[in-house]
Formats: sequence, C-alpha cells, structure tokens
Amino acid sequence: MAGIPRVVLCAVAGVLAAGAHVVTQDAQRPPADWGTSGDIHTFHVQGNVHLVVGAGGNVAVQRGPDGVLFVDTGMAVHADKLLGAVRKELSQGPIRWVVNTHAHEDHTGGNEVIGKAGSTTNNNPTPIVAHENVLTRMSLPGGGQAPRPTAAWPTSSYVRGTKDFFFNDEPVMVYHVETAHTDGDSVVLFRRSDVVMAGDLYGTTTFPRIDLAAGGGVQGLIDGLNLILDLAVPKHEQEGGTYVIPGHGRVSDEADVLEYRDMVTIVRDRIADQVSRGATLDQVKASRPTLDYDRQYGATTGPSTTAMFIEAIFQDLSRQRAGGRK
Repeated sequence: MAGIPRVVLCAVAGVLAAGAHVVTQDAQRPPADWGTSGDIHTFHVQGNVHLVVGAGGNVAVQRGPDGVLFVDTGMAVHADKLLGAVRKELSQGPIRWVVNTHAHEDHTGGNEVIGKAGSTTNNNPTPIVAHENVLTRMSLPGGGQAPRPTAAWPTSSYVRGTKDFFFNDEPVMVYHVETAHTDGDSVVLFRRSDVVMAGDLYGTTTFPRIDLAAGGGVQGLIDGLNLILDLAVPKHEQEGGTYVIPGHGRVSDEADVLEYRDMVTIVRDRIADQVSRGATLDQVKASRPTLDYDRQYGATTGPSTTAMFIEAIFQDLSRQRAGGRK
C-alpha cells in the first residue's frame, strides 16, 4: 500500500532490533510475521481507531472520552498481554464494548479476560456483541457440551442484518454477512473514523479460509467483500480514504480489497467451470486454479493453505450442483 513513509518503516525496524516489547507508531503496514507471537504492537490507523497485532487475529481498538471498544480479542494465551499493551499504550479508560467478527478462537479467545476487565453498571462484565450464530457456535445449545467458557460467550447478540450504537462521538455500525467465512461473520464500520474492521472476510497474507463446517460459503465471502467495497470510499487515485483492517495482515484501502475480491471471484469461476464438466477434486487441484496468485497468497502450512482454499470452493460448488444447498 502506498503512502507509508520509508522513514517510519525503518524506525519501526530499528525499535524491534533494540528489543522493545510494545511499539506504537502512526503506520499502516505491520510486518506480516507479527501474528500469533504474543509480541504485541499497536498502530494508529486513523480517527479513534488503532490496530493491535501479535495476539492472534488482528484486534481493532477504538478509544475516546467514553472509554474503550475492542473488535476481537485475539487468542486466550495472549489475552493478558493484549490487555496490558492496550492499557499501557492506548488507554486506561473503561472497556465498555467488545465486538466479535466471528467465533474462531484466534479472534475470540481473549473474550473472558477482556470482558472481565471491563466495567459497566452493577459490575457486570463488558457487553460482547456478535451475531447470534456466533453465540450458537460458542455455546452449542440443545444438549451439546459448550466448547467455550460461559464468560466468553456473546452477551449482546443480534439477529437481523445490522446492529448500531453510538460510542466515542461516532456511530459504530455492525453488519452481518451470511454464509461467508462462517455463518456468523460481522463487518464493523467506525463511521466518523472511516475505518472498517473486516475480520476474516479479508486478509493480506493467505488465501481466505472458507469454513464450510461453520456455515461458510464462497458466494457469501464474495458478497461480504462487496459489502466492504460499498462501505469504503477512496481518496484521489484510489489511495487512502477508508482504511480496512483485515483479520490477518496489513491495513488496506479499497483498491486492495477490490483486488482480493477479484481474485476470489476468478478462482471461484475457474473451479466452477471444472465442476460443471464433472472434474474431480484431484483434477481441479492438478489444474492449479490459483497459480497466478500463489506467490502472493499461497501457503502449504498453517490454518489457511492453498489446498484448503481450493477444496472448500470445490466442495461448496459441488454441493450446490448436487442440490445440497439452494
């Protein structure tokens, strides 16, 4: 992404070389390997919103006169470090809200720690906002054993397509995207700050993970990326304007999301053509439908590999072709 002064990037590298534990800079491009190390770093995005990396999935923190709002809370193992970094570098104010973009533990593992650290009336934990499908995934009502502690569950789930509230002098808009990365994805817009938190609908480090077992689907993922594009307004020549925080990777602008949306659409169409002609999964993989994007997004290990991306699209489209989902 253009617009990041080279001197800023060099300064960040110099501080890291000196062994600093927490860094705060007005930069939009944290190094790609700052993901799950537990080495927490904070960056001002714009307006009231900051990016916090190193605790798992990216965390957005909005701070202001009303207190602090978290979007996602990283991994449980790093929750105390995340909280400490935010308290030290960003705000000592009360934590009034937590919003979860989806249910995966690299984005919600710190819910219990962050929620208990918050303050509301009558000493109740901080409200945790998420779509009701996130609550379903985390609590498994109806007889299944709950996979997550009760204190980590959303306490302010919403059912319809949107939820909004006013905090720190700006509207916070939460949009549900159906059948995308999962069935409980939310996109969060900080309207005055002009920042979108995309969660795992969008990333800059790997191909997207389409979690079919959690209700995901490729068309919903594309719909979610289109929603982000609808919310984003670029500055002159597509540089800057609305900034988009991905689930993993660097802060982006509209042009970055557009390229990612086009990539997913092109790969989907390539696989759809082969599915329509009766190709097997092995045949689709052998055709390398992601070849021209592998250098940028390809991975052979980790939670979101190239093979997993191809297989998820193949299974989703095959299921639709067989009439398993309308």
